[in-house]
Amino acid sequence: MLKRKSSSPFPSLVDRFVSYAKVHTTSSEESETYPSTARQFDLARILVDELKAVGLSDAAVDEHCYVTASLPASPGCEKVPTIAFISHVDTYPEVSGENVVPTFHENYRGGDIDLPREGRKILAAENPYLQKCIGETIITADGTTLLGADDKAGIAEIMEALTLIHENPDWKHGPVKIAFTPDEEVGAGTKHFDVAKFGAKVAYTMDGGQRGEVENETFCADSAIVTFVGRDIHPGFAKDKMVPSVKVAGAFLAGLPREGAPETTEGKQGYIHPIAIKGNTSETEITLLIRDFDLAGLKPKAEMIRKHAEQACAQWQGSSFRMEIKEYYRNMKYDLEKEPRAMAYALEAVKRTGLEPIQGSIRGGTDGSVLSAKGLPTPNIFTGEQAFHGYGEWICVKDMEYATETILRIIEVWCEKES
Repeated sequence: MLKRKSSSPFPSLVDRFVSYAKVHTTSSEESETYPSTARQFDLARILVDELKAVGLSDAAVDEHCYVTASLPASPGCEKVPTIAFISHVDTYPEVSGENVVPTFHENYRGGDIDLPREGRKILAAENPYLQKCIGETIITADGTTLLGADDKAGIAEIMEALTLIHENPDWKHGPVKIAFTPDEEVGAGTKHFDVAKFGAKVAYTMDGGQRGEVENETFCADSAIVTFVGRDIHPGFAKDKMVPSVKVAGAFLAGLPREGAPETTEGKQGYIHPIAIKGNTSETEITLLIRDFDLAGLKPKAEMIRKHAEQACAQWQGSSFRMEIKEYYRNMKYDLEKEPRAMAYALEAVKRTGLEPIQGSIRGGTDGSVLSAKGLPTPNIFTGEQAFHGYGEWICVKDMEYATETILRIIEVWCEKES
């Protein structure tokens, strides 16, 4: 595969990742702006400069914090369909992403990994994939923040692939588009993304986990917002009059079964998950996530929520509720089936790296879920990120190297098959 020049002026794959991880880019659930935090522009601007440095002269960031760039086809490959690679700049908002200290654990020998601060450990028993990384270098944070491999590993791998192409100008490739998006972690990564203007036939999000995995399924995702309405009376004169909506909401939450919650489900099982509550005596609002791999599985879950809300109100005479369902994204398999080359060529690319491809499903969603629905088929490719969204996040350097080669192999396969 392509090699770096010995005198390359560009940072290494790992150095790029470390530099990106140190940039504070956490998004926010509470913000009403887009992007949700201005700090995401800090990394976006860095990436524009780096893209230009490796020959993508049209690299730019727009007012929505979308970084886009184009790699023109090499001579003779102009008729190959344009493909794209996408990663997101923001990190998960509920764990600190400020002052990240990437910490190296070289020649990992197995067992738990001690983090330098707060007495935290990465437990081998909870991370069985660590067994595949024995003898390799593991990168973690220091125990006080997340690492940000989700999704700065994907960004670093894309940039490393582009650097290798830049340093090997005789390598044949079709046209390639790049996009780095904001606010993926708060479900808004593609809110203003113009698929038609972007101009790719197929895209790949670099935002997956273990080496060799290519994901073509996500949850179908809705949310339910249930608002319980009570009656507020001065507590000194409340007897037989007050209806505290907070207690009605409490009865609702207590009535939800543990079966079918995230903590009791796995694999292809969906779930109902209350994630937020706010209110007072008059009104209390509860937000719940509804997830199922099958579109037909969403409605029964919504009806279950409605049934439990009715039962809660029945316990409190004079109370009522209203319920709103918001659609988020759908299982991308429905749209990927319309463009079978997207998956077929990705699986072939993984084989060419020497790995056995794993076709998997995501118990979550990616930007690709919405992009696929918008007409841009977008499977998800592994980056190596593990245990993301927590202090114990980690990544194996070898997986990052495999992911970089997979990007190049995808470009190679498309060029060979479609020239």
